[in-house]
Amino acid sequence: MTVVHSPTARRPDQDDASAASVVTHHEPSRTTPDASAPRSRSGRVRKPLYTPEQRKRRDETKWTLVQGILAPLQLFAMLISVVLVLRYLKTGEGLLAANVSVIVKTIFLYVIMVTGAIWEKVVFDQYLFHEAFFWEDVVSFGVIAVHTAYLWGLFAGWDPRVNLTIALVAYVIYTVNAIQFLLKLKAARRMEAEMAATAQATAGATA
Repeated sequence: MTVVHSPTARRPDQDDASAASVVTHHEPSRTTPDASAPRSRSGRVRKPLYTPEQRKRRDETKWTLVQGILAPLQLFAMLISVVLVLRYLKTGEGLLAANVSVIVKTIFLYVIMVTGAIWEKVVFDQYLFHEAFFWEDVVSFGVIAVHTAYLWGLFAGWDPRVNLTIALVAYVIYTVNAIQFLLKLKAARRMEAEMAATAQATAGATA
């Protein structure tokens, strides 16, 4: 969808290219970019993470709150688990507590993945792998695979040290993915603020 906004007044020295600003969402690169959209250092227009419609659905759906609650709980569960797993690997004590902590963390991961898929469906009309969070979803499935490998090893009777090391590997991948996800959200909020400020300045200049 492309919406063209023409200024109410136009100076004679303005050319046709600056006479209108074009706001484009999910359209081919040949479309005129939004004049208010922030640009990268290379001069390319940075694409917003959400369209206005998607942002509205994100803010209205209950699944955004669900994700906002589950994410820190999963992080808290992981931090406790890391302490217990490292304690066992260092001292050989607390194997049961370490395994229980990894199982709890894994359950949180499964739940947040399912609810996250529902959230993406509501916001982007697509269960997982939407372009906005494609690589985050890909890596998340990798994290799930490693967690599942831990569960398999637990019930198959693998060596506890090997199995808990697998859990730590899953935690490292999860942490990297979470940091990348948070950085993307932070950049998206900054972009939204920049676009809002630019649009407000443009509206004031043309009023």
